[in-house]
Amino acid sequence: MTGQVQGVNFRSSTKAEADALCLTGWVRNRPDGSVEVVIEGPKGAAQQLIDWCQHGPVLARVEGLTIEWQAASGEFSEFKIHR
Repeated sequence: MTGQVQGVNFRSSTKAEADALCLTGWVRNRPDGSVEVVIEGPKGAAQQLIDWCQHGPVLARVEGLTIEWQAASGEFSEFKIHR
């Protein structure tokens, strides 16, 4: 995600949303000011998180979202916040 997405609790809010949807993966801030999310789980739940990411938490201002669908790897056991 691009826009005002760092310093607005985007990572912790994304984790809470992912946990509520029983998704696994991770979220991290990128050096360019964007936020990157990798999610794994049922397609419907993944789409719900993608829909949420289009606006994010209250203080966020999402300007862009790039989505890349891939086959699940099964490598994640939970949803983590990477520092």
